[in-house]
Amino acid sequence: MKKALVVDDSRAMRTILSQSLKEAGFADVSQAANGREGYEFLVGHPDTELCLVDWNMPEMTGIQMVEAVRKEQALGSVRIMMVTTETEAAHMQRAIEAGANEYVMKPFTKDVIAQKLRVLGF
Repeated sequence: MKKALVVDDSRAMRTILSQSLKEAGFADVSQAANGREGYEFLVGHPDTELCLVDWNMPEMTGIQMVEAVRKEQALGSVRIMMVTTETEAAHMQRAIEAGANEYVMKPFTKDVIAQKLRVLGF
């Protein structure tokens, strides 16, 4: 059973992304409203295979979450996709350097998410 986590402070965005993941075959999709919740969830569920993370969130930003996750050896196999309104190349580069595997800019289509999932091996 494929497990994923969607981390975004927008409930509507969490719902949209969760539905896209379920349509892509993820049977177990959890949600978190900010980076701290997302990080704590992953620490408690290291078998999560994929994490979709927004950049701009309260408490802990997406980039801070990615950096924290990448410091945890037990979470080394989690694939991370940043899904954000940040469109500058410098932001994309920073996310990849922090440890994100893919980067999607909002607004996006379900096809874009599906294509990125294929790139990540799902």
